[in-house]
Formats: sequence, structure tokens, C-alpha cells
Amino acid sequence: MTPHVTPQADPAKGAAVKAADRAHVFHSWSAQELIDPLAVAGAEGSYFWDYEGNRYLDFTSGLVYTNIGYQHPKVVAAVQEQAGRMTTFAPAFAVDVRSEAARLIAQRTPGDLDKIFFTNGGAEAVENAVRMARLHTGRPKIMSAYRSYHGATSAAINLTGDPRRWGSDNGTAGVVHFWAPFLYRSPFYAETEAEECARALQHLEDTIAFENPNSIAAIVLETVPGTAGIMTPPPGYLAGVREICDRYGIVFVLDEVMAGFGRTGAWFAADHYDVVPDLLTFAKGVNSGYVPLGGVAISSAIAETFARKPYPGGLTYSGHPLACAAAVATLEVMEEERIVEHAARVGEDVLGPGLRELAERHPSVGEVRGLGVFWALDLVRNRETREPLVPYNATGEANAPMAAFAAACKRSGLWPFVNMNRTHAVPACNVTEAEAKEGLSILDEALSVADEHVVA
Repeated sequence: MTPHVTPQADPAKGAAVKAADRAHVFHSWSAQELIDPLAVAGAEGSYFWDYEGNRYLDFTSGLVYTNIGYQHPKVVAAVQEQAGRMTTFAPAFAVDVRSEAARLIAQRTPGDLDKIFFTNGGAEAVENAVRMARLHTGRPKIMSAYRSYHGATSAAINLTGDPRRWGSDNGTAGVVHFWAPFLYRSPFYAETEAEECARALQHLEDTIAFENPNSIAAIVLETVPGTAGIMTPPPGYLAGVREICDRYGIVFVLDEVMAGFGRTGAWFAADHYDVVPDLLTFAKGVNSGYVPLGGVAISSAIAETFARKPYPGGLTYSGHPLACAAAVATLEVMEEERIVEHAARVGEDVLGPGLRELAERHPSVGEVRGLGVFWALDLVRNRETREPLVPYNATGEANAPMAAFAAACKRSGLWPFVNMNRTHAVPACNVTEAEAKEGLSILDEALSVADEHVVA
């Protein structure tokens, strides 16, 4: 929705906000003296604005979590009402809004994932899913894919398959990485989706064999990898992983922290692939990030493991009433406004076709991939060789082409999601068709900057 608030410039206040931030806030994933964070004055719907009066169409959904946009009035009202009634309460008690949030989530998860363990976010959800798998199986090792991100806490960062892991990789976390399918940059020299699927499954099974199947507690996969590039799995892959897990007694964990709650045009991305994991992690879109909340949806078999013996884990703020109130309201809004169906339609009718048209016009676009409101443009220096527009994990001058592209987007009023050689189109799930087209138009203009770095 287009914001009803007209941004008012207040540069002096913006300068004060920026000064306090630079003096006292320690930012994640950053060299503190090399960053210049934007001072944000407000946000509504698919837009936010700064203290200079500049408005931006947010094609990042925050960190891919404002699935219903900023400041949805029904969710804001629900948080306000809950704060007036019961602001907080310890997790060992049954609380109405906590129970209702769990019921509504379980109603939408696939299969028998009917028990909900609440956390404060996605990384903690992954931490606890791993702990549950190890206790359930009595095995130590966890397998996860390269080109993945699972969070920044201890186990989650070791599961992560991108360079953010490197600074914390202690080599003793019991994690084994493998290659998941990605046909555009296939590690298996495949030429078709069927070949990529078959070879990726064989690679996984071979890795299991050499690691000792009886030592592996779980395989953790993002259903559709998010930050690593939105690589939708080929038909049959997730079902194949499910079969391998069943054969070896391995717990199958799907990480839906980013892909869940409408992002792919379904309640969960697993719904597209007709697969049911043993554990499913979620966060972000469950309440559009209005109050921190995450969790693990647990199958009956794993829940039974802890029926007569305590689960050795917990969090002071597990199922926090304010967060759960936001979740209940968010899920009700998504149902009432048919936001999941809207996300599927916008992806099918606007974003998908529009991004593919951009690829036809811009030689810097190597591949378009995605679904729903979850898309990536893989930017390249050469379409034939598929050389990335910038080197892997590039920084500084090596990353200049992507930095120039991002700057061009911002000058025209679009806040882009940029990671390595990719830009992702991940607006709110209720982005209007007009807003999506506005974003596509700005991307069209900014991609001309990327095109300048293409080589024959």
C-alpha cells in the first residue's frame, strides 16, 4: 500500500540520530568505521523514508521479513492491545495468545508438525532443531549445504555455507557440508534439471557413506535457499533427500526462516514440493518481524522423544506474549486479505515476467530465478562463461560494480537487496502490482550501470 504519511524533512534530527548511532551502536557484519547507515524516519506499507524527505520502495522487506509490509494497522493494534492487557509472562505457563499462535502455526505447517517450540528468532530455532535431532537420534553429526545461511549463533553459523561462517568456524562443531543442486553453476557438470537432481542426490548419499550413516543426526536444508541466491530445487530433489533420510534414520530439517509464511506464494515452500520434514524452523514472516519471534515445528515422532523426559533447552522469552500477539494478528491478516495467494499471483503475473524481460534487455543478467515474491537476478560479466559480475565474497574496489548498481537503485528511490553478484527482488508479500512495476522500472534503469561492466 502507498504510504498515507507524507515524509517531512528534518535534517537536524536525522543528524542527531546518525551521530548517536555512530557513537554507540555496534553493527552486525560490518567494519564499524567503514559503514554509513541511513537514518530512517518512518515506514509504511512497502515504503520507508529518511530525515531528508527521501522515500524508498523497499525491495528487501527489511531482511526479507516484513511480509505484510510496515505498520499494518491490525497488527499494530494487536500489539498495543496485548501490551495493555499482559505485556510479558514466563514461558512455563499456558497463556492464551501463546497457545493461539501455536495453534495457528500448526494449522498451516505440513504433515504432522503440530508441536511448536518458540524461540526469539531464526538462528535460535536452528540451534534447537539441531539439539532435538541429536538427542532424538543419539548421533553427533549434522549435514548442511554450501550456499546456505542458517544464522549467526554457534551451531547455526557452523551450519552456514557462505563466507559469514569463516570467522567463527572452529572445525569441531560436528558439521559436514555438501553441494546442493544449482544447475546454473552446477558442481556436477549437469546440463538438465534431471541430471542435476540425480547427481546431487548421489553426491549426498556418497558423502553420507564416507561420513558413516550411523553418525549423522540430521540433514539441514533451506527449502529454497534465500541469501545464498534463491535457488529453487529441481523437481524430485527434496523428495529424494526425504527418502535418503528415512533409509538411514536421519532427521530431515527444513529451514523456512526466510521462505515461510507466504514468501514463495505458499504458506511454506515445502508445500510446493509435497515434502514433509521432521523439523521445520521458522521466524521472520510469522509476524512480519514486528516483535522478534521464531520457532521449531516438531513432528509427532520427535515430540514423543521428549514425552517422558525433559527437553534440555529453553529461553526466557520463549513465546513472548507481545510477539505471539503479533503472530496471531499477522496470520489472521494474511488469511483475511489472501496475502499468500496475492504473493503467488504477483510472482506469476508481474515479477517473474518482468524480471525475465529485464534479462532480455540487459546483458549483465545471467539468470532469473524464483517464485512468489522471492526472486534473484544473477549478474555476470559474460553470459557465455557465466563469470560473476564481481568475484566471490568481493569487498572494496573488487565489489565496485555491484556498489554502483546499488547506488543507482537508491538514487531512483528503490532500496535493493544486494549480495555478492546478485540482486534479489523480495518486496512485501502484499506489494501491489503498481509498486512491483515501479520496482521493475527502477531496476531496469539501474541495470544499465551493471551492463557497463560486461565484457565480450
